[in-house]
This record gives sequence, C-alpha cells and structure tokens, in this order.
Amino acid sequence: MYIFCIVLILIASVLLILAVLAQNPKSGMAANFGASNQVMGVRETTHFLEKFTWGLAIAIVALSLVATMTMPSSKVSASRDGIEKAIEQSAESNQNLVNPFIPSDDNADASATAPAENEQPAE
Repeated sequence: MYIFCIVLILIASVLLILAVLAQNPKSGMAANFGASNQVMGVRETTHFLEKFTWGLAIAIVALSLVATMTMPSSKVSASRDGIEKAIEQSAESNQNLVNPFIPSDDNADASATAPAENEQPAE
C-alpha cells in the first residue's frame, strides 16, 4: 500500500507540473506575448485547469498522509535509529571542539602571554 501511494504521489506531481505549465499567465512578461489567448481563448479550459490543479494539490496532501500512516514500521524504526546515531555523532564532534573563550589546559599558556585588549603595547 505504501509503494502504491508513493507511485500515485509521483504521478500526481508530474500532472501538477504539467497543469501549472499549461495555465495561461495572468500578468507579467509572458502575458505581453499572449496572441494565442485571442485565438484559442476558451474560458472553460482555464476553469478546468484551475480546478484540476487544486484537485491534484489536495490529492498529493491526502496521499502523503495516507503514505505516512501506511509506512512499514521497520522503515520508521530504521529512520529513528539513523537519526539517533546522527545526533550522537554530532554531540561527540561538538565535544571535541575547543571553545576559544573558555580557557582550557591547552589555551592557558597562550592566554597568559597575550596582552589584554585595553593594554597598549610597550614601545
């Protein structure tokens, strides 16, 4: 069921792209070149394309919710494990970073020899 929903989402996405590209621009530079609008100006086509676009957008949202609900639990747990591992690795790498504003054993010698900001260097 999950794969079926994903396939339907992909098909609806491609149809949505085509429906948006087929619509007549309301304004902008492309509207200045709209001679074909006078030749093929069918009002029902624009209404149909607008309703079709909204229907596809709603269908994609609904299918996304259905796909999320029918997702196999093994994929959910694998995704959760991957996220937890990434968080642990990120936390470990952040612990290894040295904060230059907090004196540590390595930075203690360097901060003792560096002049303070308000001090003027000796001439």
